[in-house]
Amino acid sequence: MPYPKSIENLIIFFSKLPSVGPKTAERYVFFLLKQNPEYLQSLAQSIAELKEKTTVCSSCFAISGKSPCEICDDSKRNSETICIVANTKDMLVIENSKEYNGKYHILGGVINTIDGIKPESLKIDELTEKIKKNNIKEIIFALSSNIEGETTALYLKKILSPFSLKITRIARGLPSGAELEYADEITLANALKFRNEI
Repeated sequence: MPYPKSIENLIIFFSKLPSVGPKTAERYVFFLLKQNPEYLQSLAQSIAELKEKTTVCSSCFAISGKSPCEICDDSKRNSETICIVANTKDMLVIENSKEYNGKYHILGGVINTIDGIKPESLKIDELTEKIKKNNIKEIIFALSSNIEGETTALYLKKILSPFSLKITRIARGLPSGAELEYADEITLANALKFRNEI
């Protein structure tokens, strides 16, 4: 006997989530069937509000609840240093290390020719504009130490070479080929503290 259409539809939706196959999606649906209506209503409300209550910061391009975001809006932070990261998740990992007090610039990914992500797909022009308009003294590359992260760092170094900037990268406390978002806070704090000039 096939599942009711309401169950089948939800299994299809969950199967489209990253790393979720049909069996896992099915488990999620049957978990939800056991929940009370208030829980399901809260879940539906949270999903409905996801897009309408989030925005992209006009300054650093992080996903935030307001624009400019709390970090860009904080006058106590060092505005002469910009930490370049691939995405908001990486920015939050660095924030949790409590070691960095400057501003950020979210590239929106890293150069990856296989996935069709070219330099023009990233927020590189916005970065150079930010450097031209502000008194930026140091740029920190905090990109994952895999091939894509390295390629992006080398490309950015070339683009930023005409500017009078100190360009550093987080130290190699991170294992080669590792994704930044999976680094623990102590390793990341040390990587930031002992960053190297490029």
